[in-house]
Amino acid sequence: MYTAFYGLRELPFDLSPNPKYLLMTPRHREALANLQYGISSRKSITLLLGEAGTGKTTLVRAALESDACRGARILHLNNPALKRNEFIEFLARGFDLGVEAMTSKTTMLHELERVLRDRRAQGETIALVIDEAQSLSHELLEEIRLLANIETSTEKLLPVVLAGQPELADRLNEISLRQLKQRVALRCHLGLLSPTETAGYIAGRLRVAGGDAGQIFTREAVEIVAERSGGVPRTVNVICDNALVGGFAAGAKPVGARIVRDVCEEFDLASAPPTNGARGAAEPVVSVAPKPAAPEAAAPGAEGPMFGAVNRRRRFSFF
Repeated sequence: MYTAFYGLRELPFDLSPNPKYLLMTPRHREALANLQYGISSRKSITLLLGEAGTGKTTLVRAALESDACRGARILHLNNPALKRNEFIEFLARGFDLGVEAMTSKTTMLHELERVLRDRRAQGETIALVIDEAQSLSHELLEEIRLLANIETSTEKLLPVVLAGQPELADRLNEISLRQLKQRVALRCHLGLLSPTETAGYIAGRLRVAGGDAGQIFTREAVEIVAERSGGVPRTVNVICDNALVGGFAAGAKPVGARIVRDVCEEFDLASAPPTNGARGAAEPVVSVAPKPAAPEAAAPGAEGPMFGAVNRRRRFSFF
């Protein structure tokens, strides 16, 4: 509804995990490389951890669509809250096994190993990716350990990616799951965005959607988004999307701090301190850009543009 008003081709802050909107911070690049390497090199288990809303699903999809994983057949489980028999049925259907394999674990394992060996002999890679893995039951985690054991004398046949929230790491520290933890070959973590990264995230999404970030949000508005979101990308999206709706209704261009504050109050988003250890200790809390001594073309009491005039040439220096 607001796209034309702000000169956008599409909605920039939609909550769908679209890889083209992925912000590549150093942590994201490292995690993406781990996912690509884990799948293409058929590592037993690759573990991706991150708080809710930090972009794990988007990163997984980016890895699956990358050249490194091109040609790999991926079975992707988005909702792992299944019983054991349902999980067996899911695997049988996903790997095109016989009807009997849907009800018999013995048959499923026999046919699955045959399929994996045949596909590997043809040079194909098949992987199992499980999102929201912190929701897996203890019995399914044990089943996954056994699946990761399917191998030849030289390599694994079914690489597994487990993407989940930090409590998944706590579960893997349980004595009863020590054998599963020992099979984790790669491990990466997505933290929260710093204020500078949040500004780059907002600017990047607006640019991809066809907009000019400096003409859509003021600097002060972005600083408030960074503070109230706590650096969680999903929360950034919610605030910015609703702020653009509010700005469109009010005819405001660019969207200023007052509108963003109103959105945060509506969603009960108070100032959110970073989670312990989520942001680097050396990361300063900085403004998006230095304030110019005399803002140009600003009405009395109005805020400056998102990136000040003195920093105009570094508008997209965050990514």
